[in-house]
Amino acid sequence: MDEKLTNDVSAKNGIKTFEPMPEKYKLSFADVGGLEELKKQASIKIIQPFKNPELFKKFKKTAGGGILLYGAPGCGKSYFARAIAGECKAAFYNISIDEILNMYVGESEKNIKALFDTVRANRPAVMFIDEIDALGRKRELLKHSSLATTINAFLAQMDGVESDNENILIIGATNAPWDVDSAFKRPGRFDRTLFISPPDLDARSDIFKLQLKDLPIETIDYELLAKSSVHFSGADIKGVVDKVGESVIEEILESGKERNITQEDINKIIKETKPTTLEWQEMAKNVVEYANQSGLYDELKEYLKTDAPKKKRMGFFE
Repeated sequence: MDEKLTNDVSAKNGIKTFEPMPEKYKLSFADVGGLEELKKQASIKIIQPFKNPELFKKFKKTAGGGILLYGAPGCGKSYFARAIAGECKAAFYNISIDEILNMYVGESEKNIKALFDTVRANRPAVMFIDEIDALGRKRELLKHSSLATTINAFLAQMDGVESDNENILIIGATNAPWDVDSAFKRPGRFDRTLFISPPDLDARSDIFKLQLKDLPIETIDYELLAKSSVHFSGADIKGVVDKVGESVIEEILESGKERNITQEDINKIIKETKPTTLEWQEMAKNVVEYANQSGLYDELKEYLKTDAPKKKRMGFFE
């Protein structure tokens, strides 16, 4: 995890203490390329209750609750969560599973209580837990039965009788929502599921613009770059730009002549890069076809169905 984005976690009397991410690392939706429909959904269902609490209270609606973000690796789940916190003007707690789990009996439960107590004392707040499936894994997939007590402690903090989580949004992220136990998806827990799709054409263009911003570049055709990077994740695009920068620096050091990054430089690296989302989409296809009776993955199904280039190659939904 990026060191700058990790919570300041220390220990007091053997129990971890948690600090929110510094303000300077917060984002807004303007920093997120694409995902326009998802931004609209998030604004209505998540952000507006924070901004207009009195209006929502009239209809017995409160800000907060649990959301499960899922999608292919590198497609911006944590980035989107940070943007939600920025739009809500809420404190942001970026939590890794390693910060919660402890090998000693009872310590994980203490960490969970300390985390929720801290967040409740600093509301409005967004708590983001990446790889939530490591904690909420289906019981039949669990390797360590000792996790049951930890899972129960976490769920009790989410929706227990004595839990007060108003103005606290808990966001879990996973690449494999089908591995998350159904107990985590009940009302009052992670009862809203949002699909973070791989970036579309416009989103890829926006991401290239954001990644190349402030770098020494020649005139760039961003639409052409987007068309050449079908199925690339945001992380894939960042990787391309990083490699391009390294390549040009190496050339400058060897030749002694400075120059800017060109369209050809970027095209060359794109051709050498394999998109990382394809393997995930193949796995997701099987889930949609055989395990979507509840309609939970309808957004994913629609994405795969309308993904024309890949549809022909992989035989989706004939």
